[in-house]
Amino acid sequence: MNHDKTSQDRRAFLRASGAAAIAGFPGIISAQTVTNAIKVGLVGCGGRGTGAASQALKADDLTELTAVADIDQDRITSSLETLKKIQRISNRVKVESSKQFIGLDAYQKVVDNSDVVLLATPPGFRPVHLAATIAAGRHVFCEKPVSTDAPGIRSVLATVEQAKQKKLSLVAGFCWRYNSMIVDTFEQLKQGAIGRLVAYYATYYTSPVKPMPPESTRPAGMSDVEWQIRNWYNFGWLCGDSLVEQAVHSVDKIAWAMGDEPPASCVGVGGRVIPAEGGNIYDHFEVNYLYPNGVRAFMANRQIVGCYNENSDYLMGTDGTITIGRGPKPRVEGKTNWTWSGQPYDMYQREHDVLFAAVRKGDPINDGKRLATSTLLAIMGRMAAYTGQTVTWEQALNSQEKLVPDVIDWKGKLEAPPLARPGVNKVI
Repeated sequence: MNHDKTSQDRRAFLRASGAAAIAGFPGIISAQTVTNAIKVGLVGCGGRGTGAASQALKADDLTELTAVADIDQDRITSSLETLKKIQRISNRVKVESSKQFIGLDAYQKVVDNSDVVLLATPPGFRPVHLAATIAAGRHVFCEKPVSTDAPGIRSVLATVEQAKQKKLSLVAGFCWRYNSMIVDTFEQLKQGAIGRLVAYYATYYTSPVKPMPPESTRPAGMSDVEWQIRNWYNFGWLCGDSLVEQAVHSVDKIAWAMGDEPPASCVGVGGRVIPAEGGNIYDHFEVNYLYPNGVRAFMANRQIVGCYNENSDYLMGTDGTITIGRGPKPRVEGKTNWTWSGQPYDMYQREHDVLFAAVRKGDPINDGKRLATSTLLAIMGRMAAYTGQTVTWEQALNSQEKLVPDVIDWKGKLEAPPLARPGVNKVI
């Protein structure tokens, strides 16, 4: 299915189903006519949030962006200007100045003024934002990862169950699960194209996402909290480190291949080669996950300028191999030879197409559990690398290590912990 056909099918569905589709819209716009819009709210107006808002408006021709939140008016203004330049959706960007909310508590105001909420802030905030969204009875698109620590994961798992009870849709930003190439390739794995899976090796070698600026560039009078949030990718409590924030996409594919069943344990290595400039994240990791059936999965990531880059997956089985990356199309080699030849579609758009179709039909979709467990799988690897110890799934899930402060004061002091030291840091 390509995206153009998806759009045509969606519009045909809306025309054919009319008010009957709306009647299945749980608890939000039931009893209204099909001409009434679904109010979309955006929390986090950076590049990913702006993209998500565009995709949400394209997913359903009867949506309107009506409320947004961020820490900066300039970022809100830039986001709205970008969206208004997209011809197909420009007339449905209807965010009045009174619905442009600023501050660390602004998310709640968006939740209160929306039907569907898009969560795209730094991941340290996501457990609280997700809990508030579901408590208010809103459907949600939640970017990955969903937390930076295990207490946050446990909160999310409880919220996911509440979403199920309330029949609310929760779509996760693990976009590869919505990619036609990867869906078809993992179906080959499921059908036994490489026999029994023996090992999985994933790479995510790239440059830094948001390099940390020198402390000398910090404006006079800017608080620790504001400085860290503005440079969120470089602080563990906000991003979870590179393994959790970026390479979690590859970790999620490992989880997918393993049927979303947890590993028994893992060991890991990592560190920082390039000076952190005041941040406290590593620039490389390698984690070895051991599964109860003896299968091992290896995750390697690096964020250093000038190095070899690769984002690939190598699945090794008793009867062949699957390679994703290192070429334009996934392929199977061995007793079975296969190269993907399907129709591509935009995986980022597909996430929202699926979300809004589920909302319209009143047939909830809930990615929440795997959103939480794939995130925890990455946190588990980080714990192993930070401590130099073997970490079990139970230790990771029950960890009491809390990275996110209980109170976050925009003007407050917040000392960043030093880089983790394996052999010194403990599994808590």
